[in-house]
Parts: sequence; structure tokens; C-alpha cells
Amino acid sequence: MAEKLVLAYSGGLDTSVAVRWLQEEYGYDVIAVTIDVGNEKDFTLIKEKAIKVGAIKSLVIDAREEFVNDYIFPALKANALYEECYPLATALARPLIAKILVDIARAEGAKAIAHGCTGKGNDQVRFDVGVNSLAPDLKIVAPAREWGMTREELIQYAAKYGIPLPITSKSPYSIDENLWGKSTECGVLEDPWNEPPDDAYVRAKAIKDTPDEAEFIEISFEKGLPVSVNGNKMDGISMIKFLNELGGEYGVGRIDMVENRLVGIKSRETYEAPAANILIAAHKSLETLALSKNQYRFKQIVSHEFSNLVYEGLWFSGHREDLSAYIESTQRFVTGDVRLKLHKGNCIVVGRRSPYSLYSHQLATYAEGDEFDQSSAIGFIKLWGLPAKIQGQIQKEK
Repeated sequence: MAEKLVLAYSGGLDTSVAVRWLQEEYGYDVIAVTIDVGNEKDFTLIKEKAIKVGAIKSLVIDAREEFVNDYIFPALKANALYEECYPLATALARPLIAKILVDIARAEGAKAIAHGCTGKGNDQVRFDVGVNSLAPDLKIVAPAREWGMTREELIQYAAKYGIPLPITSKSPYSIDENLWGKSTECGVLEDPWNEPPDDAYVRAKAIKDTPDEAEFIEISFEKGLPVSVNGNKMDGISMIKFLNELGGEYGVGRIDMVENRLVGIKSRETYEAPAANILIAAHKSLETLALSKNQYRFKQIVSHEFSNLVYEGLWFSGHREDLSAYIESTQRFVTGDVRLKLHKGNCIVVGRRSPYSLYSHQLATYAEGDEFDQSSAIGFIKLWGLPAKIQGQIQKEK
């Protein structure tokens, strides 16, 4: 009896070829698993296609709620941005997918897990490390790292076995998308000097196509979590979808960057993340009211470390869990409202308020009612600057 293998199946060329290749080269019975993290695909067709190309079973898992609550929102609380730009949409989905693949492998009695990643990208690391962290006994197979076929040879292989081709010359990009963002690469985008053409973007409109009048919105948070937009309570999935659509109408969320991949090369990447852009800006602004100076400063360091760990595939590490525990603690008083202005590709915070605000108008104002004791500043400055003064007196001339 053939051993079972669970394949992360997207319905694209690589994973469709992989179903047959895994049977031919390893003799596996392939269970194709497609996971919905907000990909906006026709999952019925993908499920049917998996069976047609040779899978013994095809499963579609709706993981959107788990994705939002257990991955996106913890990252939002961290204000997670890799290299200060990328909101980690793909990087956050991969550990969840790895976890689900492991769960299904256990339930089905499979001995191996496979994915369609090449040896050049980040996702192979995220899948492999995630699976090894959760189930080190399972074998990992990555056909695209092994078969050595060019794109043309893959197409020929697909034609030989009657595997439908999902790509055309009119779609030159490599795309990955979920609720939190969409990434687009390859084609003309590989030259970092080229401006991304409009057809590289789908979620966020070009500036010329956005409304002339600005849109103002108000987002409310409770303990670091967004709970409503303009007073309307929303669950996480609905809110992210709504903000993706609204932000996209105003051109918000386009990202064009050269990032440092985990495998040691630089890569030109374009992303679209309207909801992430809006929510992170709002959340970060609310924290400026609710966190003390030292909390806010140290949390920025933690956020940077958290973002790197997620990008590098270490979601299931103890270090990431410890950082998340600190981040969660900082959110106790991050409750309140943030007002934002969306206009011509910009998302600008124009107001924020919180019942736990550390901002005191009586201390900050220069008008009538000022309660700040300016006379105390003289002694404070003397003591604060004393170490620098002594060092200057003794060491500066030497």
C-alpha cells in the first residue's frame, strides 16, 4: 500500500505538476489541501482539478477566521512591518498553512508533507521550519527544488499528462494574496529601475483614478484590537475586507521596495495592503497616547525583532512566543478611537483619543490653564546634563 503525502495545493502549474510527479518519482498517494486565507479564488474548481490531475483526495479548508485572530491581529498589535515597509501578509499565512498541513497529515496517517516552493524564495524556509517545529517526524518533499525542470519543461510535462495549464503569456507575474495583502513579482518588476505598471496592482487604484475629495473614517480599538469602523461593529474578516476595498478606492496601500530575502539575495517586491496600512497606522497612533515613553520605545525594538522572526519563518519559536507575550501585555490600555484621512494614496492620522490617554492638556498647553511648573526645569536640566558636563570638563581636552 502506497504511503500518503499531504500536498499544499494552489491549483497552479507547479503544484498541479507536483501531484503527478510525486506519484511517478516517489509512489505517494497524494492528498491535495487548499487553504483559504482570503485568496479570493474559485475553490470548487481547484478542488475538482486536484482530483482530475491524480490526487486521491482533495480538501479545501476555510482558515480565514483563524488567520485573522491568531496571526494577523497579533502582528497588528506588534505593528509588524518587515524592513519598515512590508506588513508580512504571505509570511504570516505560511505558519498557519504548515500547521494545518500537519494536522491533516496526522488525521490521514500521512508520512510526508509537500509544497510547491522553489529553492530561491523565503516560503520554502517558512514551510520547512514550521513543519519541522510541529512534526519533526514527517518527511518534507519540495518537488520544485528537486525536479530541475525549466518553466518550458514544466509546461511540456503538463501537456504530456493532460494537466490543464493555469497561466498565459498575458499574466507575466508571480502573485500571492490573502486577506492581509497581495504580493506581485517577476516580469518587468525584476528591474528595480522600472516603475511598476498599473496592471501589477489590483487592490489599490492609481492616484489618477481616485476621488478628489478625501474620505474620513474612525476606527475604534479595545485592548489593541480593532472592533468597529465609523461606529459599526465588525468581525475581523469583514473589517479587513471593508478596509481593503475602501482604502483601495483611494489608492492606499501600494508598496514598492527592494527587500533582503532570507536566502541572501535582494529582491524587488511590490505589495498591496490597504487594510494593513490603515490599521497599523491607526493602532500605532493610539499607542502614542496609551503607552509611556519607555514602553513605546522598547516596543519598537520588540516590533522590529518580531517582524524579522515572522519573515524568517520562526513563528513557532519560543523567542517569538516570548515577544508576543510582552506585546500582549502592552495592549492592556490601548483602547480608544483614531480618525484617519484617506486621500490620493495617503493614509493620514488626524485625530486620536483614549480613556487611558497619558496626554494631559493642562501640562501640554501654552495657553491659559497651563499647570506645568517651568521653574523645576532648571534643576532637572542641571542633574540630567551633569554626566555630560563632567565628561566634557575632564576628557574633552585630552
